Amino acid sequence: MVIPVLILGALGIIFSAFLTYFNIRFKVEENPLVASIYELMPKANCGACGLAGCSAFAELLAEKKEAPEKCVMLSEENLSSICSILGIESRDRTREIARIKCFGGKNSKKKFEYATLRSCSAVVSIFGTNLECGFGCLGMGDCAEICPVNAISMGENGLPSVDAEKCTGCGKCVAACPMSIISLLPEDKKIYIACSSCDRGPAVIKACKSGCIGCGKCVRVCPQKAISLKNNLAVIDYEKCNNCGTCVENCPRKIIFEAGVKSEQLA
Repeated sequence: MVIPVLILGALGIIFSAFLTYFNIRFKVEENPLVASIYELMPKANCGACGLAGCSAFAELLAEKKEAPEKCVMLSEENLSSICSILGIESRDRTREIARIKCFGGKNSKKKFEYATLRSCSAVVSIFGTNLECGFGCLGMGDCAEICPVNAISMGENGLPSVDAEKCTGCGKCVAACPMSIISLLPEDKKIYIACSSCDRGPAVIKACKSGCIGCGKCVRVCPQKAISLKNNLAVIDYEKCNNCGTCVENCPRKIIFEAGVKSEQLA
């Protein structure tokens, strides 16, 4: 009985010695910058940078394989600090805000009500939509659920509302929306079309009180010639748009908004 115990003990010592040797021999030296950079990261692990999390991004930053500006959730102060640690100059970032391209909500007619499903993606995969408009927001809040900074909430009008102060432009809501009615726009581009319908005017009027009917009035009145009609829908060329607001004032359907003045919170 003693001999087997001694053999097992000897084997344990031998294996421990081997593991210790290999641990020392093949130990990967961690870049000392990683910990310093990671402390400045938002630690939200939102995935907007395309990586698994903030730790992985910090490692690539330390190796100078990524630019700090790629993290949309970094504060300006922490961005500057990371650039200082890396010995590089901080570059200006164009802040983007999520905009809701639908103003239907309770103004959009429904074919029927869903009794149990409370997920936009699930509804689309099974039924397509329950709206007369095949392009409208389903209002079940997938975007609000996935937002890592709680910048989206569902309003009483049945539409998501974006808090521009909180929004980091990570794009997770854009990817989560199965109806593709959320877009990221530069913060300084205030004017946006709150509709995604490509149906012709009569069909839009039948399905929704607030949809774009493709009348073209915004196209005609825009002094910058920044608006055109594509697939029956008004589209803004942001290279030309100067936020003058003429289209907002003249839209007969009132679905062109100026952020901070008229928003998707109204209904």
